[in-house]
Amino acid sequence: MKVVWVSVCVVAAFAIQSQVSLFGVTPDMTVVVAYYLGIKVGAAKGMALGSLIGIIEDSVGGSILGPNLMGKGMVGFLASFSSGSLFRWTPLLGMISIFVLTLMDGGVVYLSRSIFGTSPGSLSRGILTLLAQGFLNMGIGIFIKPRNVD
Repeated sequence: MKVVWVSVCVVAAFAIQSQVSLFGVTPDMTVVVAYYLGIKVGAAKGMALGSLIGIIEDSVGGSILGPNLMGKGMVGFLASFSSGSLFRWTPLLGMISIFVLTLMDGGVVYLSRSIFGTSPGSLSRGILTLLAQGFLNMGIGIFIKPRNVD
């Protein structure tokens, strides 16, 4: 049942990401799913599932394979450390961690595409897009909490 639920969430994240645009910026909902999985299942499984989400996004996107694989895998791995093993979890920590991880994922994807493929746009537009995506995802970070927190 969990596999079906996660699959539905991934498909919903792709659908929302491809259809919704706020002020010209599409939210990066796959980061939210990778963050959620990293918090719920731990570092190793979070990295594996995040990488799976990333390779699906890379293969659907039509660009080079690898940037989203690496970015989402990193999000799944690093999210597990904000779940109470290193820090005490609070809603503010959830907001800050998903914001930072969204920036890290977007930075990895942007730099990888700039170096190994065609540049996705200007650096200033890329930074503004990353910040907007981080702020959009930040509101969701309040509601995602680890399993071990009451």
